[in-house]
Amino acid sequence: MSFGLVSFGQTLGEPTPVADAVAEYTGDEERILGYGYRTMHRCPPEVGLTDLAVEAGAKALTASGTDPGELDLVVIAITDIVEYLYWDAAAKVAHRLGASRAEAVFLTQACTTGVMSLDTVAGKFATHPGYSTALVIAVNRTCEPYWNRMDVQPAVFSDGAVATVARRGHPALRWLATEVTTDGAYADFYRMEAGGAAAPFRPGGTVDPADLRVRDAWDLMEFFNYDGERFEAFVRMLDERGAETIRRACARVGADLNDVARFILPNDNVRAMTSMAAVLGVELARTNADLSAGYGHLGAADQLFCLAEYAATGALEPGTKVALFSMGRGMHWACSLLEV
Repeated sequence: MSFGLVSFGQTLGEPTPVADAVAEYTGDEERILGYGYRTMHRCPPEVGLTDLAVEAGAKALTASGTDPGELDLVVIAITDIVEYLYWDAAAKVAHRLGASRAEAVFLTQACTTGVMSLDTVAGKFATHPGYSTALVIAVNRTCEPYWNRMDVQPAVFSDGAVATVARRGHPALRWLATEVTTDGAYADFYRMEAGGAAAPFRPGGTVDPADLRVRDAWDLMEFFNYDGERFEAFVRMLDERGAETIRRACARVGADLNDVARFILPNDNVRAMTSMAAVLGVELARTNADLSAGYGHLGAADQLFCLAEYAATGALEPGTKVALFSMGRGMHWACSLLEV
């Protein structure tokens, strides 16, 4: 199945120096500043996840001269929750964009969904020969009452979205393969205890305030019985499975890691990105570490957002391969391989 990425659209929340905002989120300022992020992006309360998605999607359509009525498929990939429960955000975004004849698909598997979305396009194009044009939108809008954007994970979360128009037969930024690894042993990490069917919100009911926040990194330590060696082994495993997932994607097309010019990783803290580069056996300069510090962690949007930045600046050499890699709660590891 051959398709390529024709255009991009991006949008971000308001830029804020991390050093100026860290005290709003935690008293452990030194730890957060040690992550290496310079800037994060926050939206005001009135801007929702679907607002970001619509803005980025409209920009991508305009950039490629694509009429929304031409779209066969709209894929929305998110990290956090959307504005309402029991609500199809993908259908709403497609409607707001005017994609009146498009099928809408909603992907909700956290940070990996942006990378996995290209596999969704490949599958839909393979099973629907009449589909020729898709719009993929990856978006992160942190729900701050539930998720502390600086303290839940060792990252600084930003609000933003990226969209790309994918067209069957387009020769540039051509999709080659996607590989995904899943290990459900860790599915309870970052779970929120209240609000789901197991413990629904009830009119007039009371909820333990602790249950209105997602589980954080201390819950991971509890899972490993506060054993530092076991936790360090888990962290090493994250990188090793990630590298293996990338190798499998390369092997699908007869390539290996040496054939990849750029590895676009999660916009993680500098220590984590350095560790992943070392496991891959590549210089940090071959990753997106340069962009991560300036944008923050955009969740599902990290890889396509950075790809759009590199494409716009001419940093990608035609004919070379780019690996988009992510990992996310579930746990999932995903890699999509593209040819520039």
